[in-house]
Amino acid sequence: MSHQPGRHFLQIPGPTNVPLPILAATAKPTMDHRSAEFGRLGREVLAGIKTIFKTENPVLIYAASGTGGWESALVNTLQAGDRVLMYETGQFATLWARMATKLSLKPEFIRGDWRSGVDAAAIEAHLAEDRAHTIKAVCIVHNETATGTISDVKAVRAALDRTGHPALLMVDTISSLGSTDYRHDEWGVDVTVGGSQKGLMLPPGLAFNAVSDKALAAAKSATLPRAYWDWEDMLAANRTGYFPCTPAINLLYGLKVAIDTLHAEGLDAVFARHARAAAATRRAVRHWGFETQCAVEAQASPTVTAVRMPEGHSADAFRAAVLERFNMALGGGLGPLADRVFRIGHIGDFNDLTIAGALAGVEMGLTTFGIPHRAGGAAAAQAVLAGEAEAFREAAE
Repeated sequence: MSHQPGRHFLQIPGPTNVPLPILAATAKPTMDHRSAEFGRLGREVLAGIKTIFKTENPVLIYAASGTGGWESALVNTLQAGDRVLMYETGQFATLWARMATKLSLKPEFIRGDWRSGVDAAAIEAHLAEDRAHTIKAVCIVHNETATGTISDVKAVRAALDRTGHPALLMVDTISSLGSTDYRHDEWGVDVTVGGSQKGLMLPPGLAFNAVSDKALAAAKSATLPRAYWDWEDMLAANRTGYFPCTPAINLLYGLKVAIDTLHAEGLDAVFARHARAAAATRRAVRHWGFETQCAVEAQASPTVTAVRMPEGHSADAFRAAVLERFNMALGGGLGPLADRVFRIGHIGDFNDLTIAGALAGVEMGLTTFGIPHRAGGAAAAQAVLAGEAEAFREAAE
């Protein structure tokens, strides 16, 4: 594609737009990671990231993608042959289950429909049948970007508590952390996995594990091979702000600014901004006459909306045409949803005008490329963003 003037609209669910202050921070000259100055930075970001996970316990930071965070969570707490209960919310839950198999674990995958979140009752039923407590961990994806669904972590915690089951609770928050309310300590999560490239507004390259006392105790008897991922080595170095190997220094510069940026806006305001953008996007989709992949309104993701294309139309061809004509990147369908859905990301660094522009671009694409739809979805979304959704609905009727 030749150069196009104007700002590129990156409306995928991650990696997300990196704000200029964070980008500038990552461009600072790299420092000695054994210096006193780095130790101060390390202590600051290790303390600061706890406030985003809402935990008093350690948060480990690795130079890795979120996938590395998955692996670290599993290998530090489990043994070969351990049963792990997982729930199929979409592509990323599926990939985590595949990883568990490769690590010689025995994932038991509760099948889902790729249109809804975790069914806590189904998890509870499985746990209740496991009277010998051979299931050692329950692993769920909080926000499934492939389908645009979010799951109730508190309900899963309650299922564990009601059955009196001692399994660890592990939660992937890669596409929800810093974008919607999440409380590691209060919700009784044992390992929370995060990544840098979504709600934290950083480039890819950092993975996080927030860990409970129970998870740290499990690590003492876990026997899966681990070297780079070993929590013990990382925690020992982290006590003074350092890392056991070379960290992603420049991303840590950016992480400090990202944490400060989130708190400057206020976490509750950040969450409300994402919820408003999601509601506006879903209003546009409904107005156009399309379905969202998420079939349960209460489980609709605050960070991404997956839109089902009308039969006979290619989602991938539409995305390619929108990119070429309007310089806007939309997310594609994953796994069995390939070429069947396109995904609109509303996560990270954006404001109401960003969302209004993105939805106007989608509607322009629908019109330009002959996709059957009802015109006016972008205007309907703008009414939501302006707090006038009810007035707009009445006028439309």
